[in-house]
Amino acid sequence: MKCTRCLLLGLSVRAAAPRQPSLLYNTQHQVLRHLHSSPVWAKGQPTPAEVINNNNNDDEKKNKSLVTHHDLFEQVAKEAKTKATFNKVIEVFIKGDIRRRGHIEFIYAALKKMPEFGVERDLTIYNKLLDVFPKEVFVPRNFIQRMFNHYPRQQECGVQLLEQMENYGITPNIETKVLLVQIFGEKGHPMRKYQRIMYWFPKFKHINPFPIPQQLPEDPVDLARLSLTRIANDLDAKVSIYQMPCTDITESGEQITLPHIVGIQSPSQMELLAKHNPSRPVFVEGPFPLWLRKTCVHYYILRADPTPPDEQVEEPYDPERCLYYPLQLDLDLDRDLGDIESFDVEDLDEGPVFAMCMTSQGDQATLNQWISGLQQTNLILGEVPTLFRLDAGPGGLQAPANTESDHHQAHPETQREDSYPREEPEVLMEEEPRKSQRMKQ
Repeated sequence: MKCTRCLLLGLSVRAAAPRQPSLLYNTQHQVLRHLHSSPVWAKGQPTPAEVINNNNNDDEKKNKSLVTHHDLFEQVAKEAKTKATFNKVIEVFIKGDIRRRGHIEFIYAALKKMPEFGVERDLTIYNKLLDVFPKEVFVPRNFIQRMFNHYPRQQECGVQLLEQMENYGITPNIETKVLLVQIFGEKGHPMRKYQRIMYWFPKFKHINPFPIPQQLPEDPVDLARLSLTRIANDLDAKVSIYQMPCTDITESGEQITLPHIVGIQSPSQMELLAKHNPSRPVFVEGPFPLWLRKTCVHYYILRADPTPPDEQVEEPYDPERCLYYPLQLDLDLDRDLGDIESFDVEDLDEGPVFAMCMTSQGDQATLNQWISGLQQTNLILGEVPTLFRLDAGPGGLQAPANTESDHHQAHPETQREDSYPREEPEVLMEEEPRKSQRMKQ
């Protein structure tokens, strides 16, 4: 009886169990079982359009966060953009949220706003921005976290802050180091950037033999004196102020502004001008730009064409003329079989430069005043024709002022380049045979 009961129970269980489809395997065909997924899983997967929309939403959130931080700077600094208002913005952000949420976007916005507030060279402001980071949160706990760039966005933000300090030439101090250790640890990327800055900055701080002051003079005459002295690079050169900037009232009642005229000339340039052939003209050329940090000034030169070969006279050199840069070296050295006896050196003679000047108004009348001032110490300028080769400056050349004063009248010996239309072709014809003869040699 027990056996029959077990047999009937087994048959009933088989009948109740669902039949599974049999899989037939053949050498030519193979039946593959389809994988059925849940409808809930299919609904949870986002479509490509939804992915794009999510990315756009993230970008909009970032932009909105930057906009809100920029608005924070604008709201706090309504009256004046100074260091005190910048510190006030940082304090408002720090007190607004203890967890410092959005501190990365705030620091990026602050770095962009620093030039507007005039604090881009203030070390205390950079240290205060580093203090915005939460402390001891982004420090890697083991070598694996250090290897996989622990908190990359925060480290990148710290490196960007140090790079801006490097661009403005600001050397970090011990407070910067303590803050970086507290925020990112001793093995983080910002700390390595700090170590590189502290290694290279002391080496290159005083490497420039002609340093430019951080604060340039605001007076245009002082700025012109500094610029011309920097260009001339001659201790014997003398700076002369031919005219100070001022306002004058004419007989008709018109008020005109007279530009400043500052020139420089060295004794060697005066000697070259005294030996110049009076039959060959001199040229006033410019303006040429000169950048002093973020300030661009323009200068003009008085030059002549190169001396023809038949007029050149070789003068014996003085061995004691310059002890730092000897003009000739007589070295009796033994030559090897592979040494070359002759050297192919291409000499390019651009012509002598007799003087330089700077003025705020580069028209012909103003430059004529400069030539008239030079004629007091260089009498030969009264015999040499002067041609003007003036280019349009950044804002275009201003028209010469029509006044009746003597210092606005053109010098009688100066002439325009239009009156000598055949001077330049003659100079070119003289230069071409020299090049051909040099090639034959």
